Amino acid sequence: MTPPPMRTSRCGLLLLCWLLLAATWPATALAGDLTLRFVDAGSGEPVAGVVVVAASSSEPSPVKAEIEQRDRQFRPGVLTVPVGSTVDFPNRDDTQHHVYSFSPAKPFELKLYADRPEAPIRFDTAGVVELGCNIHDHMQGFVLVTDANRTWRSGAAGLVTLPSQETPLTVRYWHRQLPDNTRFHPLTLGAPRPAHHRVALELQPPPPANNALDRLQQRFREL
Repeated sequence: MTPPPMRTSRCGLLLLCWLLLAATWPATALAGDLTLRFVDAGSGEPVAGVVVVAASSSEPSPVKAEIEQRDRQFRPGVLTVPVGSTVDFPNRDDTQHHVYSFSPAKPFELKLYADRPEAPIRFDTAGVVELGCNIHDHMQGFVLVTDANRTWRSGAAGLVTLPSQETPLTVRYWHRQLPDNTRFHPLTLGAPRPAHHRVALELQPPPPANNALDRLQQRFREL
């Protein structure tokens, strides 16, 4: 039996209202997802800029990226790329730079140059690569080379939401102010896995602007 026209109209109107309301709701984690909340162990404040890497069943595809030098800073200060990627280092300042790294994952040196180096640098080993400039001691940057297809980075609220995966779950995380920022740190959650997990990080204060790379700079001069 065909419902009265008025009833059909009301159903359609209710459906339309529901769709409009759903479109205005903030995005939320789906059932089975895991939300990590990174906080400063000292203050309890959320920590932005935490990079999280989860295990991947397939090899990531290399990309082409760049870290520019502008206003005597590496921009971005932290770049995450898959293994095999190439990174260009254009100099957009009115002074020359001398970019280098001693990190085991990719030691390299781009001697004093302006504009753009002759060729980009290929990062073919997973790991954390710390960058410095031999001319400007305060300049510090990082290239995070990963063997995973997906990475996440916490925002101002310190949150990272991972899609549903089998348990136990092991992820790796990194932040530039960790006492040991030369590597990723493991985090394992067993079954039953919680929907939310708080991770308290012991962080060092950011280095002063005029002495950010004293250790790295001293090593460069010794060599």
